[in-house]
Amino acid sequence: MASSPTQKHFEATSRLQMKEQTIDEMYGVPENFLEIEVRNPLTHGFGRKMFTDYEIVCRTNIPAFKLKSSSVRRRYSDFEWFRDVLERESSRVNIPPLPGKVFTNRFADEVIEARREGLERFLQIVAGHPLLQTGSKVLSAFIQDPNFNRENYNY
Repeated sequence: MASSPTQKHFEATSRLQMKEQTIDEMYGVPENFLEIEVRNPLTHGFGRKMFTDYEIVCRTNIPAFKLKSSSVRRRYSDFEWFRDVLERESSRVNIPPLPGKVFTNRFADEVIEARREGLERFLQIVAGHPLLQTGSKVLSAFIQDPNFNRENYNY
């Protein structure tokens, strides 16, 4: 009699040893974790001098990052500079695009929210990349250093 697909799957996996997880394994801190959130956009200035900056909150235990928990503010032009530096630093890594430039209604709530989401996705991808974690001279500082200044990096 032919065996069913379910029976074949069971036979194929039955030789694996099943082990109950401990409470620490289920609920403890994972070996490596990285949480990055871009939130709390604030618009500053008036007229042609207006700009929006965003809070970057990082929680991690990855050694490439100097702080376990941090919060900094960055504006879109800082992200543009950061992405440009990452591209020049690491030719082996495909750096994702930033959300596009907006020329009309750029201070409308829905435009700012769409940009915030795009910046968060961008940071989660680049900060989670192992080659960038170990090879970039600016990654950790951009995400974590409140005194970060582009002029300190000769790029």
